Amino acid sequence: MSYFQDDDKNSDFLKKDEVTKSPLQERLEREEQEMQTKRMKKKGGGGKGGYFFSGLVGVIIGALLVWLMLPGLVSQMPGTTTSNTGKNNTTINQVATEVTTDVTTAVDKASQAVVGITNIQEVTSGGFWSPPSTTTKEAGSGSGVVYKIEGDKAFIITNNHVIEGAKQLEVTMPDGTKEPAQLVGHDVWTDLAVISINSKNVKTVATFGNSDVLKQGETVIAIGNPLGLDFYGSVTTGVVSGKDRSVPVDLNGDGTEDWQQEVLQTDAAINPGNSGGALVNLAGELVGINSMKIAESSVEGLGFSIPINSAIPIIEELEKNGEMKRPTMGVSLADLTDVPSFYQQQTLKLPAEVTTGVVVTDVMNNSPASKAGVQQYDVIVEMDGQKIETTIDLRKHLYNDKKIGDKLTLKVYRQGKLVELSLTLTNGNTL
Repeated sequence: MSYFQDDDKNSDFLKKDEVTKSPLQERLEREEQEMQTKRMKKKGGGGKGGYFFSGLVGVIIGALLVWLMLPGLVSQMPGTTTSNTGKNNTTINQVATEVTTDVTTAVDKASQAVVGITNIQEVTSGGFWSPPSTTTKEAGSGSGVVYKIEGDKAFIITNNHVIEGAKQLEVTMPDGTKEPAQLVGHDVWTDLAVISINSKNVKTVATFGNSDVLKQGETVIAIGNPLGLDFYGSVTTGVVSGKDRSVPVDLNGDGTEDWQQEVLQTDAAINPGNSGGALVNLAGELVGINSMKIAESSVEGLGFSIPINSAIPIIEELEKNGEMKRPTMGVSLADLTDVPSFYQQQTLKLPAEVTTGVVVTDVMNNSPASKAGVQQYDVIVEMDGQKIETTIDLRKHLYNDKKIGDKLTLKVYRQGKLVELSLTLTNGNTL
């Protein structure tokens, strides 16, 4: 009996069973198969799409992260260098705008007339064990203003203390060239001096302005060489802080005030080395000669300049005579406003309406004042019909309007009474 035969029989049996399925069974089997097919398609299609979409998003995010991190990672790798060339380079754009203002125009006009002045003095060295020797060295520096050319000479105005004690004087021009200078004249009382140089390298002279028409608050410009020639031609600006100021000056260094210097007050920075430099207005005109600065830690923005209207008569006299020959009365003076009211009433016996004037504190023997009968404690209130309120008013009239040999008429209060006197002025250097 063969197994194959048996298998054939079984297969026949199965075939018979399949043939004998009812139509209902067949229909149910088909529907079941169709439903399973649909479920498989739905399940299989959705999973593949989800996996694909998730993978795509992951790839994109990974690519972005790599793109962002790659430059930093590359720069940190050993042996890796970075370059600034390429699209990351930046270009700085510049705009060349030439700005012109009233200040720059004034500086252009006046600055070439401002020079540097070096004071060269003799110094003696040596001692007990060695013979004395004399050498020259720079003792200081300041500024000056070229104001005039006459023939082959150029004249420069500066401060007396800039040239004081000099054995030699050297002028540094705006282009850096140096010229030997000669002293023409100087005046210790007004702190002014005139020197001269060869005019061949001088290209500009200053234009004199009028300091009397300056207004408080008006813009002014200081030009000079603060702290030496290393800061040559420095420019500072400010305003006229005050006019007709009076600053006490110790002329001989004994600690006692000898003179009341008439000055302009400005807040333009004026430092050592600026002395003798120019104070100009917005028209570029010379209105003052910078003279001094109060050097105290508690004081800021307080500089002084000699008004050019007061300097011009001094300059002309120094050019002509080498010294200032002033007419003198032969008296010592003090402002009435400096005298306490008690003494004004009890000692001077002034009327209540007299509040300004100049008190005669001393009279020199054989002076014009003593010969005319001027007495101690006379209060001068008028000169040649001009009201006198301060010592500045008196000096202005005496030094600017009068000459040696001129007649001078005074009105003074003496013990409460008004007295008129007349005197003839003499040379102050002879007293």
